[in-house]
Amino acid sequence: MLKCSTLMYLSLVFGQAHAAEQWLLTADLWGNPVYGTLTLTSKGDNLSGDIDGDKLSGHRQGTSLTFESTDVNGAVYHYEGKMQDNTIEGIADFPDTNHPNVRVKHAFSARKIATRPEGQPRRYEFIPTNYSNLFDPHRTPVLTIWPGDTVQTKTIDSGGVDEHGVTKALFGNPQTGPFFIATAAPGDTLVIRINRLRLNRDYADSLDAIVGRALGARFATQADELGKPVRWKLDRERGMASLETPTEHLKDYTIKVRPMLGGLAVAPGFGSAPVSTGDTGRFGGNMDFNEVVEGNVVYLPVQQPGALLYLGDAHALQGDGETSQYALETSMDVEFTVDVIKAKSIAMPRVESPDQIMVLGQAGSLDEALRSATTGLIQWLQQDYGLTLPECAILLGSAAHYSVPNLAGRSVGVALKLDKSLLTMPRLQ
Repeated sequence: MLKCSTLMYLSLVFGQAHAAEQWLLTADLWGNPVYGTLTLTSKGDNLSGDIDGDKLSGHRQGTSLTFESTDVNGAVYHYEGKMQDNTIEGIADFPDTNHPNVRVKHAFSARKIATRPEGQPRRYEFIPTNYSNLFDPHRTPVLTIWPGDTVQTKTIDSGGVDEHGVTKALFGNPQTGPFFIATAAPGDTLVIRINRLRLNRDYADSLDAIVGRALGARFATQADELGKPVRWKLDRERGMASLETPTEHLKDYTIKVRPMLGGLAVAPGFGSAPVSTGDTGRFGGNMDFNEVVEGNVVYLPVQQPGALLYLGDAHALQGDGETSQYALETSMDVEFTVDVIKAKSIAMPRVESPDQIMVLGQAGSLDEALRSATTGLIQWLQQDYGLTLPECAILLGSAAHYSVPNLAGRSVGVALKLDKSLLTMPRLQ
């Protein structure tokens, strides 16, 4: 069966059997693209393999391919197509999702995923030429990489301005990507190691605002005094920020920068439309969590074949809550390394520093976000440390640290942190 969102593996080679190659399959179900995984090996004209774990068989004649699979419920899925260069196009014959005895034909296509280069993991330099204002499962990947590979790239600021002060994209947190991570499939966890975040220009922009969620009613009549742009000077050599046109009281105000990524996400799963880069969810998104910094590791639940990793909305510095609506928005040089934990599903974004494990809960209210963060950290302690619920309760009750990373978005974020020095039991993964 072609399942809703998975990576596709396909091997079509002449003569004797060979190791499977990777392809990404797209089926058009009533105008909705659905992605699936397939492993297919050829031996002579005979084909074998599986589709999302369902065994298949078929044959090849010249460039024509025919194969079918049977799911656990006995439903049969039939494919006929032609291969040309690194693509396949054809017609799939599926059971009707509402009427199992009725058959429906759907167009499908596939594109070949590059074979993993031999040798050690690779380093890539990717210079973006366009950006996305959506976390979009349908956007063509900018680069295919493999677990262990490292990418050096750039982001522009939340207003679409690059390191040279040139507008390159629409405002609203435009993102670099997506990066297709071969072998990543729904049900896996994507690991993003943030190796390097470096400021690449000498200014940042913010506001003198205070978000409504954080502003008491007594100041409502003064709210029209807020919301003006604020320009910051960035001293990259010293790692400090100061106001370009300070008031008398703030003329000596300087603060140490701590570069971070406000946006980091994988594509949302099947059934979800592309999501605005201003929004958050289980997939990550506009998290604005000031622990997404150099040296830390971010874990995101894979929901589409290849994960489709997006990053952007860099901040030179951000206080908890991003209460000024904009942090110190700027552009950034970024280096990251990816890995994939197979067959491990997590409920929400996780961050790990050398000293702490952290879970970010994101929801429409602080109560819901707090509940989500607490649930997520309990899951982490159970999955990776084997703790029981009562044992988790003892740890959280004595050592939990809550923070509020984001109050500025349509959703809010609550983070729950636990010091790793307290976790003396062996880690299971």
